[in-house]
Amino acid sequence: MRRYRPNVVLDGDDSGFTENGWPGRGITLGDGPELKVSITVMRCVMTTLAQSDLPADVDTLRTIAKHNRLEIPGMGVWACAGVYADVTAGGSVSVGDAYVVS
Repeated sequence: MRRYRPNVVLDGDDSGFTENGWPGRGITLGDGPELKVSITVMRCVMTTLAQSDLPADVDTLRTIAKHNRLEIPGMGVWACAGVYADVTAGGSVSVGDAYVVS
């Protein structure tokens, strides 16, 4: 997870890349913040480079490319993991808060 530097990590019961179905949907975190998911995150070679105390790892991008390649309209096919989202309502969120994808 540290290699990809996410702002929020959601724990769910689903396996695979559940977030692939989230673009266009909303997410409410805990009792406050609301997000609008815009697009899946296209991953590039930068994630394979050494970062701080993480060694270089070319397999990280290869693994995503093997298991989750998506067509991004107007941009081609990419190895994807995660989503970009815009904050539509502010608030506080804490580790362990529930979330709802709508």
